Amino acid sequence: MDSVTSFDSTKDFLSALLVNIRNGKIQLPDFQRGWVWDDDHIKSLLASIALSYPIGAVMLLETGNPKVRFKPRSVEGVSLPNATNPDQLILDGQQRLTSLFLALYSGQPVETTDARGKRIKRWYCIDINKALSSNGDREEAIISLPEDHIIRNFRGETEADYSKSEHQYQADLFPLSQIYDCSEWRDGYFNSWDYNKEKLKLFNHFDNEIIQRFKQYQIPLILLKKETSKDAVCQVFEKVNTGGVALTVFELLTATYAIDEFNLREDWAIRIRRLQKQKILASLENTDFLQAVTLLATYAHKKLVNPDVAVSCKRKDILRLTLDDYRAWAGAATEGFERAGKLLHLQKFFTARDLPYRTQLTPLAAILAVLKDRADNYGISAKLAQWYWCGIFGELYGGAIETRFAKDFPEVLYWIDGGSLPATIVDANFVPNRLLTLRTRNSAAYKGIYALLIRDGGLDLRSGTPIDAQMYFDDKIDIHHIFPQDWCRRNGIDAKYCDSIVNKTPLSAKTNRMIGGTSPSSYLARLQRSAGIEDRKMDEILHSHLIEPANLREDNFMTFFKARESNLLNRIEQAMGKPIARDITQEDAAYIADNLSEYQEEEEEG
Repeated sequence: MDSVTSFDSTKDFLSALLVNIRNGKIQLPDFQRGWVWDDDHIKSLLASIALSYPIGAVMLLETGNPKVRFKPRSVEGVSLPNATNPDQLILDGQQRLTSLFLALYSGQPVETTDARGKRIKRWYCIDINKALSSNGDREEAIISLPEDHIIRNFRGETEADYSKSEHQYQADLFPLSQIYDCSEWRDGYFNSWDYNKEKLKLFNHFDNEIIQRFKQYQIPLILLKKETSKDAVCQVFEKVNTGGVALTVFELLTATYAIDEFNLREDWAIRIRRLQKQKILASLENTDFLQAVTLLATYAHKKLVNPDVAVSCKRKDILRLTLDDYRAWAGAATEGFERAGKLLHLQKFFTARDLPYRTQLTPLAAILAVLKDRADNYGISAKLAQWYWCGIFGELYGGAIETRFAKDFPEVLYWIDGGSLPATIVDANFVPNRLLTLRTRNSAAYKGIYALLIRDGGLDLRSGTPIDAQMYFDDKIDIHHIFPQDWCRRNGIDAKYCDSIVNKTPLSAKTNRMIGGTSPSSYLARLQRSAGIEDRKMDEILHSHLIEPANLREDNFMTFFKARESNLLNRIEQAMGKPIARDITQEDAAYIADNLSEYQEEEEEG
């Protein structure tokens, strides 16, 4: 019976691993981040080897699987001929193996950093006497020397000069770069001491106790077989590299495509510069883009090749995205995101900050990439808007998003062509009491109501003109309180109601400053006088914000709140294209009736 184990456990001599690193049989996958160990880490590691202490297992991946291809790169300090193909790639142990190779095998000073992060170059030696002392600290025996082998004090004065081999011999300071072939250094050492018997005895003891530890040192290996899937390789890599930042699928695909001389990072840089010309797309991430490309690729494969293939864009699906697939669909995805930005602009989403869900851009872009110019037709654009608003007010794009992507993308296309409603529209449900908890931009529905008020004709309170993109940016439109916070505090209005979206609306920065902290009756009169607005026109403006004018002029918060809550629910229903349950809980109704009415006070103007 064949084993189903995807890895082998073994061990190998450190010296053999270093040889294979030098000749390129062991390399790094290009997605591995750079070597970063500092001087202290290197000295500690060398001391552990000198004591035969374990330094942990190393994980290697066998190459040769055509479905798991990563561009290799050599270990730091190794120079290889072009097209040197490795037998194994280092998944875990890069920092340790690189440090040991540089210090023991490269024949060059190690470019590292000191404790303060300053770039330095160091040779590593071991003090023979300290290393053999029964009372010595093996780590203190590891000496880090500057590139020129001269130790200087803070004034730059020479304290010790080991720039010549003779100086090292006389100081009993052994260069660890000679550890695997020390015959020449040993002969020079014996000759320098005129074959002194005590020195012969000392070095032989050092050879037995220290040099042989390095030569005989073995490292445990976990060898992933070449049959291991790419998804499994990536998951294993991230689990063993818990100290680092998790790899993204973008980094992994970049390493995969690099084998075929395609630079995904450069390609994305060109595309994102193009897309970010629209402010609404400023927060778009490379993973969002790859998800859209994968949706399009799997959708095409399902329609044209194999109807049993699932439309999906989970991590494993993106990792399976071939370069041919990427090239085939990246252009369409780019155009899809551009169309998505324009559609959202029409819905009065102007900046990435105001976008309820960045994630909902992905299926929208994929849908628009398929529809192309058809999306401009009124009936289709209306359906897309309904689906989009259902996603917002149903708050359906906050979790398990890849699964929803995969459902929405084909279902919306099917619905547009006369099929049944997509699950997002069916599932969407806005609970009226949710209005009480929408208080900050952290909520998608909060941002949605803000945009909806602008989209459906909200007028500026001073000019009486519709809020468009130019006014949005020029007048710094933002969402502000209708009954000001200061007034609410003075009149005992609980923050639960004062800060609810029900008591907020889009206003310019200047209008909000004019409102200040006074009562609505006061600031309305002030606004009308300063702008020359008659009562009838102000009523029209307030109605455009779903505000009943009489409630503001009478400073009646309770009546205002209930009326605007109902008006907002009407507007949400219209956007979602479906009714929502209206019953407010008895608890909330009692709270408003018992705790707000008694606090209503008349406030004298000025």
